Amino acid sequence: MKPIEIIEKEQLAHLLFNKKEVLTDPELQKERLAKLFKSQTLGNLLQTKVHLTFEAADEHVYQIFTTVWAVSNDYISLKGGLTLPVSSILEVD
Repeated sequence: MKPIEIIEKEQLAHLLFNKKEVLTDPELQKERLAKLFKSQTLGNLLQTKVHLTFEAADEHVYQIFTTVWAVSNDYISLKGGLTLPVSSILEVD
């Protein structure tokens, strides 16, 4: 795996994302979506934060520690009106 750069969530606004899917295994994609929905529930009820590891268009891997407010099949919404494409997310912890 590529080195992970830890950034603040506000830096998302300065990153570009591809439409390509970073997880090729359909089972891993389902698992990621389930983890995102769980993190949304925990975020809305308890303001619990999670680590999101993702790949940007520059193919660098980044990680943020944040609360997930909303999840759709295509994007997640974070505090401050920031969004992140689900297809770019490698891991949810």
